[in-house]
Amino acid sequence: MNAVESLVDDWSGQLRPGQREIAQWRGGLLAVSAVPGAGKSHGMAVGAAIAIARQRLNQQQQLVVVTYSRSAAASIKVRIRHYLNQMGLPRTGFSVQTLHSLALKIAMGAPNWRGSAENLLSEYEQQRLCRRCVDQWARSHPDQMQHLIQGMDTQPPIHSEQLTRRHALISSILTSFTKTVVTSARSAFLTPAELRQLSHHPAIAADPYPFLEIAADLLELYQHQLYEREQIDYDEMILAAVQCLDANASYRQEWQQRVYAVFEDEAQDSTPLQSRLLRLLATDVMDDRIVNVVRVGDPNQAINSTFTAADPLFFNAFCDECAQQNAFYTMTQAGRCTPLVIKAANYLVEWANHTYAQTEPPFRPQDIQPVPPGDPQPDANPPAWGQGVELVYPKTIFETAHELAVRIARVFEAHPKATVAILVRQNKQGHFLADLLRSPADFGLNHNLPSLGITIFDVAGVERRSHIPEELFHILQFLYCPYSPDRVKNALTVLVERGVVPPQNLDRLAAQPEVFLYPGPLDPPATAEAVQAQHFCHDLLQARLQLSLFPLIAYCAQRLGYDAAELATTDRLIYYLSQSQEPQLWERLAPIWQGIVAENTFEPVDMEDLHSRYVRPAQVTILTMHKAKGLDWDAVFVPFLQAKNLPGDLWVPANARFLGEVDFIAVTRAQIRAHSHGQPIPNYQEAWRNAAAAKTAEEYRLLYVAITRAKRLLWLAAAQQAPFWPSFDWHHHYELQPQAPCPFLPALQQQLAKWLSPIRGDR
Repeated sequence: MNAVESLVDDWSGQLRPGQREIAQWRGGLLAVSAVPGAGKSHGMAVGAAIAIARQRLNQQQQLVVVTYSRSAAASIKVRIRHYLNQMGLPRTGFSVQTLHSLALKIAMGAPNWRGSAENLLSEYEQQRLCRRCVDQWARSHPDQMQHLIQGMDTQPPIHSEQLTRRHALISSILTSFTKTVVTSARSAFLTPAELRQLSHHPAIAADPYPFLEIAADLLELYQHQLYEREQIDYDEMILAAVQCLDANASYRQEWQQRVYAVFEDEAQDSTPLQSRLLRLLATDVMDDRIVNVVRVGDPNQAINSTFTAADPLFFNAFCDECAQQNAFYTMTQAGRCTPLVIKAANYLVEWANHTYAQTEPPFRPQDIQPVPPGDPQPDANPPAWGQGVELVYPKTIFETAHELAVRIARVFEAHPKATVAILVRQNKQGHFLADLLRSPADFGLNHNLPSLGITIFDVAGVERRSHIPEELFHILQFLYCPYSPDRVKNALTVLVERGVVPPQNLDRLAAQPEVFLYPGPLDPPATAEAVQAQHFCHDLLQARLQLSLFPLIAYCAQRLGYDAAELATTDRLIYYLSQSQEPQLWERLAPIWQGIVAENTFEPVDMEDLHSRYVRPAQVTILTMHKAKGLDWDAVFVPFLQAKNLPGDLWVPANARFLGEVDFIAVTRAQIRAHSHGQPIPNYQEAWRNAAAAKTAEEYRLLYVAITRAKRLLWLAAAQQAPFWPSFDWHHHYELQPQAPCPFLPALQQQLAKWLSPIRGDR
C-alpha cells in the first residue's frame, strides 16, 4: 500500500457514512444527500484531495469544485489545500469556483463570443431592461394591453382606473413577469419559439389571458436587446457557456481534457441548465459514456425555488438515477444539534409528508441521526439547555417580544458566552423586533437586553445600508421631475419601505402625479394615507426649492429616518459625488450617481467583515431564515409562527387583483415548471394550485432549516393575535387580528409531551 492509500485509510476511519463514500469514489456518477450538520463540506474536501492524489491531477487536468457563493468557495479551497499539504502534495490539480465565474470563463474563451465581463448586467440594469421590453411590447400590442387593463370587469373601467391599471401593469406586474420568464424559460431550455408553441397547448387555450404568449414576446424582446447592446446577464452567462460547448466540438474537447471531474456542492439549488453545463465538462473526452460528477446536497434544505429556477425535484431525480447504479448514499449522522432538536426536525419531515401527501410532499424521506460515540467532532450532540425545545403561544406579537427577551436574558445569565439568533420569515419582522428589543420602554416593555450588555444585531437593518445610494437616487429623481409616474412611484416605494408614510396603493397615486400632489376641487377626496404621503412629498419638494444639491441629499436622509451609520454612509456618498470633476448640479451628477447604483459596488459604512458578525457571543443576531442557512447558534428563537405567516398562502398583490384571484406570474412559472419536469401542462387554475402546493412545501423546508440551526435550545412561538405583516406599521396605527398557529406546532406539542421527561437545565 502506498503512502496516499495509507493516509486515506487513516482518514476513512474518521469519516462518517456518506463522507466515506465520497473519499472512496473512483469515477462515474455519485450522489450524496446530506442532512443539516452532517459535514458535507468536510467530506467533499477530503474526497477532492484524495481524487487529486489518486489521479495525479495537475494544472493541465484538474478537478473542478463548484459552489454557489464566494464565501463557500474560499472555505472549501482552504480545506482542500490543507489535506493536500498533509499528503505532501502540491496544492494544485484543482480549482474551486462559483458556477457563474466558471461559466463566464468558458464563454469568454470561446471563439467569436460577443460578451465580456465588463458587459455583465447588474440587477439594477436588468430591471431597467425588463421595463424597457415591457414598454416596447405595450406599444406594439395595444389590443392585448387593453385586454389586460380590462381585467375581469365586464364593463370598461373609468379613465382614472384605466390609468392606474396601465401603470401597475407596466411598472410592476409585467416587469416582474419578464424577469421571471427570462429565468424560468432559460433554465428549462425554452427558446421564444418553443415558449410560443407551448402557449398553444390545449390546456392553456382556455386561460383568461395569453400570458405564455406574452412571455414568448417578452423573452424575444429581452434577448434581442441583450444582443443589440452586446450585454449578458447571469442566466445568459450559463446559457452561453452551454451553447459554446455544444456548438464547438473542438472547444468542448479542449475543456473536457482540462477537467477530470466535477464536484458540486449545494446541488439541491441547481437547475437543469446548470446541470447540463457540469455534465458537459465532466464527460470523458475519449468516451462520452463516462461522466465523472459528484453532487452533494440536501433536497430538504432547498429554499430558493419560489424566487429562482432552482427546484429540489432536479436533484432528487439525479439521486434516483444514481441509486439505480448503486451510486447514491446518504449522510444522516450529524453532531450539531441536541437530540431533542433532532427529533423535532425529523418529526417535521414525517408530519409534513403525511399531511401533504396528496399534493407535493415537501421532503425527501430522510432522518437525522446523532453521531456515534467516539466521533471526532468536538461537543457533538450537546446537552440541551432547558427543555431543548420550547413552544409558547403569547397573546400578541408585542408579548412575543417580551417573552422572547425574558428567555434570552435567562440564557445569557446561565451562559454568558452563548451564541443566540432570532430567525424571522420577513425582514419587516426583524426590524420590528430590533425596535422593540433596543427601545423596550417606547413600547411599554420592561425587559431591556441592551442594559445587560447584550448587542442587538439586525442583519437586514445593517445590510440595507448598501441600498442607500439607490434609495436617495429615487428620491432625488422624483424631486427634480415630480410629474413622472415612474419616479413618483419609486420615491413612494422608498418612503413606504422606510416606514415614513403608510402602505397603500402606490399605482393609484403615481398614475396621476398632479392629482396626487396638487388635487383640484373636482378631484375625488384622498384617503388619510394618501394625504400623509402628499404632505411628506410637499416637504421634500419645498426643500428642493431652498437647498442646493448636497445639503438636499443630507436633508432627505434625515427625513427618511436614517440612523447614525446610515447617515455616515450618506456622507460617504456625498463625498464620493463631490470628487467628480462635474459641476455640483443634478443634471451633471445624475448619470454618475446612476452608475453607482447600477454597479452596486458602493461600500457602505461599517460593513466590513459582516458575515463573521452573524455568530458572536453576547449578541442576539436577528436575520431571516433564508440568511441562516449554513450557520448555527447555541440558542435559536423562531417567533411569529402563525399559519398566515408560515406556511402562509399565495396571495395576489393589491395592484394586480383586477386580473383575477390568481397571480399569473406564479401561474406561468408553474406551467413552465411542469413542462421542464415532463408533466402535463396545467391550465391556469390547476397551475395556481400547483404553485400554492410548491410554496407550502418550500415554507416547511424553510422551517426545517430554521429548526436545525439550533444546537442546544430551540424556542418556537406563535402569537394569538398578529397583523397582516406587509401593511403593519407599529410606530403609528395598526390592527391585530386573531390568528391560528402554524399547523405543525400543535402536532409537535403533542410529540413533546411524549418525549420530554424532567430535564435539569438552565431553568
